[in-house]
Amino acid sequence: MSPYAELVFDAQGDADPAGLRAVAGIDATDLLVFAHGWNSDRPTSTRLFDRFYAPFRGLVGPQVRLGYAGVVWPSIRFPDEPIPDFESLIAPEATDAPVPVPAAGTALDAATRRALAEFWPGHGPQLDRMAELLSARPQPAEALAEFGRLVRQVAGVGGTGADGTGAGGAVRAAVEAGGSDAPERGVPAIFAEDVQEVCRTLADGLAAAAAGPAVPALSAAGDPGALWDGAKELLRQAAYYEMKKRAGTVGERGLGPALAELAARRPGLRVHLIGHSFGGRVVAFSLRAVPSGARHVKSLTLLQGAFSHYAFADRLPHDTGRGGALRGLQHRVDGPVVACHSKHDAALRVFYPLASRMAGDSAGLLGFDARWGAIGHDGVQAVPGAVRLTLAAALRSGVPVSGCVSVDAASVVRRGGPPAGAHSDICHAELARVVVAAGRMGR
Repeated sequence: MSPYAELVFDAQGDADPAGLRAVAGIDATDLLVFAHGWNSDRPTSTRLFDRFYAPFRGLVGPQVRLGYAGVVWPSIRFPDEPIPDFESLIAPEATDAPVPVPAAGTALDAATRRALAEFWPGHGPQLDRMAELLSARPQPAEALAEFGRLVRQVAGVGGTGADGTGAGGAVRAAVEAGGSDAPERGVPAIFAEDVQEVCRTLADGLAAAAAGPAVPALSAAGDPGALWDGAKELLRQAAYYEMKKRAGTVGERGLGPALAELAARRPGLRVHLIGHSFGGRVVAFSLRAVPSGARHVKSLTLLQGAFSHYAFADRLPHDTGRGGALRGLQHRVDGPVVACHSKHDAALRVFYPLASRMAGDSAGLLGFDARWGAIGHDGVQAVPGAVRLTLAAALRSGVPVSGCVSVDAASVVRRGGPPAGAHSDICHAELARVVVAAGRMGR
């Protein structure tokens, strides 16, 4: 992929000036801007950019001179939980068989411990103690309560008693209802409810992700060892909680203004936004910084986007007095907003709604509920006139020239083992063709 440059942002959305200058210097008619997701370190992200961008040169028309940009932002990866290899996921001999992902166990290896120390600086003693507990897996009652307190300390949240329990009703009342992208005005229930119950729920989620959508969910009740699986997931969810906020910040305060500045310097440049997972949240929230009437963003394509499927809705079905976090912002794209989704994505089928429910309501935590769904699970919801297409139809006839479009990509986004499922199975020429169709760049 050439010419290529990176837009690098810190956790507050501040951009590296050198990256801005490099992108502004790209000689292109159309600029592809791809934001990686959560759980990605930089080497993994650059490999993703390289593999996803590979088909584009052979897909666009002769009038198009492509430029490539990667959005690099500080997310955290748990190195002891391997993600599917992008090259194996697009190998010619690929089949419907899931990609095996080895079980990591609950112990934190050295690389994970270092990553967490960088993510939560100044919390070395708490992280060391959590690593000891995850390795030893002691009898759960008192040890899990201690683990829960340590997670709350590193995550910077409070509001619970010393025994690891909390006033869940008060917490739920303090958190604005309406989906995962509602403003957070209190302590999420995942940090405030009884720690043993939270760990049991998360362990059940791990079992559900491993079993698949057609298999009834298993339960960790009566299995003390499984509770420590849930405890490690609680630590991961604490990082998720921070990453969700960070992705929105990087989009709104970093990428959006950077692209507006680029448009002022290069008024003829056509920008096409692409985001995977939380990177979808980055590129979508960048629309908040697109000036009214601007026309530099020509398309936005979300690949297994990890934010609410109601984000673009003017009215939430369960609370008609409120809209989604990005209500109406699809109109700041001078082209379509395309959401590719897949039922094989266990991360969004199980853990996104689970985490979203636990942000405000711990009742009935397991299982899919429309109120908590992700846009990468079932596409755009509650937007009148939004179009729904199969991938085959989108490739055959293209996508609408504007508005919200949901493309069921399950025919290709299908491979990957637990717990994430097919969440990272996005490096396919078919999805590159969707981006080309959305941006009107084809032959």
